[in-house]
Amino acid sequence: MARRRKGGIKIKKSRAGSLRRHTKTPKGKKIPMSKLQAAKRSKSPAIRKKANFAINARKWKKGGRRRKRR
Repeated sequence: MARRRKGGIKIKKSRAGSLRRHTKTPKGKKIPMSKLQAAKRSKSPAIRKKANFAINARKWKKGGRRRKRR
């Protein structure tokens, strides 16, 4: 039986970039960890979730496709 690959993370276009706008970081630059930590203490629960997600996503393994094991 073939494995199905799950799709990537889907973010609504209206929500894309909202954390970047909140932290006032220019497009194309990495959001500094200090700003993410500050956003994690925000009053808005939505911003707190986005900041926490961004901090966790930094730890993910990056790279191209993985090789198939035989």
